Amino acid sequence: MGDTLERFPLFPLGLVLIPHELVPLHIFEERYKVMIGECIEEEREFGIVWLADDGLKEIGCSARISRVLERFEDGRMNVLVEGSSPFRLLRRIEDLPYPAGDVELLEDADDSAVATDAAETARRRYADLVAEVTDKRPEPGDLAKLDAYGMAATLDVALEAKQMLLELRSERGRLEQLEGLFAEALARIRHAERAAERARGNGNVRG
Repeated sequence: MGDTLERFPLFPLGLVLIPHELVPLHIFEERYKVMIGECIEEEREFGIVWLADDGLKEIGCSARISRVLERFEDGRMNVLVEGSSPFRLLRRIEDLPYPAGDVELLEDADDSAVATDAAETARRRYADLVAEVTDKRPEPGDLAKLDAYGMAATLDVALEAKQMLLELRSERGRLEQLEGLFAEALARIRHAERAAERARGNGNVRG
């Protein structure tokens, strides 16, 4: 089991944060102005949990405030946060001026030794996808530094898929999941490009 953090500040949002991901947040509700203000002052992390249509998820990701981008006279602020560690919400705490809970930091299974082949496949698919979208392939050295979270953090991944990555406790499992997502995205992009080329050529698109 991982460490337990008691009375951990929580920010339920309509987004999924994963480790290494940078996300800008606009803080405007009074309770979250208090919470983020305390986190800045105490150099403390808080947790982001996906508030989905079917309710609050129990697996979230801790976030550190990387930068305060802008402060307003009424206390609102724009901040840039970076995902840190997955956690499980054990219980809600109701006696603070903002949402909080006791959380357990989640550890991965030790499968790094068997994830090498999955990492190579996922990174190759990732490089293909980036090259297709940007016309520039990632440098091999930069590519080798990316784990599953690092790759997913740079792309627009569906919320359900990101939550699944966050809940998986196996790096190999995350890499295999991503490889499939990257392959599907690449196939969709190439299909759209072929359809656009046919449309430009004769004005007709066949399925």
